[in-house]
Amino acid sequence: MNVQPSQKTFRTKRILAKAARQNRPLPQWFRLKTDSKIQYNAKRRHWRRTKLNI
Repeated sequence: MNVQPSQKTFRTKRILAKAARQNRPLPQWFRLKTDSKIQYNAKRRHWRRTKLNI
């Protein structure tokens, strides 16, 4: 089990913040573009299923 301390180092916090920003769906306007083949974010991560290993 990967337990996170309450007092994190800045490096760890920066990695967690980047992961939180990346973990979002595609914008709707991007999906509505005519030539777009991408329908969903393939790199979406669930906090319980896939861990970051930091």
